[in-house]
Amino acid sequence: MTFKTINDICELSDLYGEPAAASIGKVVNELTPLYLKWIMTSRFCVVSTVGTEGTDGSPRGDDGPVVRPLDAKTLAMPDWRGNNRMDTLRNIVEDGRISLMFMIPSSNTVVRLNGTAKLSIDPELTEQFEIKGRHPRSVIVISIAEIYTQCARAPMRAALWAGEPVPEGLPTAGELLAEATWGEQGGQDYDADWLPRALQTMW
Repeated sequence: MTFKTINDICELSDLYGEPAAASIGKVVNELTPLYLKWIMTSRFCVVSTVGTEGTDGSPRGDDGPVVRPLDAKTLAMPDWRGNNRMDTLRNIVEDGRISLMFMIPSSNTVVRLNGTAKLSIDPELTEQFEIKGRHPRSVIVISIAEIYTQCARAPMRAALWAGEPVPEGLPTAGELLAEATWGEQGGQDYDADWLPRALQTMW
């Protein structure tokens, strides 16, 4: 079966047009206070990596924040017990490019992070994650290149968190955008306008 495909970036740009100003303005390259607050509320993320054998997507979860900040440009993620396939870890050792999608039940906002990663077995680091006398065998150290919010339409279309209460004090997409753009975009008006606009452009 043969399908018509797009093989040229110019053709792709002509099809979709220019990105909205907010989709560019919301991007930051370090942990701002509100992005940090949002990520520290997240107990679940999906990690994507790439290596010589292909790509990999891996769910990661914890009973508290799924990552910890080491500084404004660096996060640490413990590698707790799994199935020992090591797809993600192998890719990190081989390539290092990494993307994370942080999610919070009830919030249709998804926070995305792109960067590079290394795998550490330094006891000074692994011991920071001790739980009931156990340490992770390794810790993924993530250097941040960019952080931004993902369009909320996909969770809305899927009714992913229908009925879940929003955690108190969780930064909104409008607040994150206002912080990233020094108040030039976003804010309460953005949040108020977003839902009606999204409902009109869901499909």
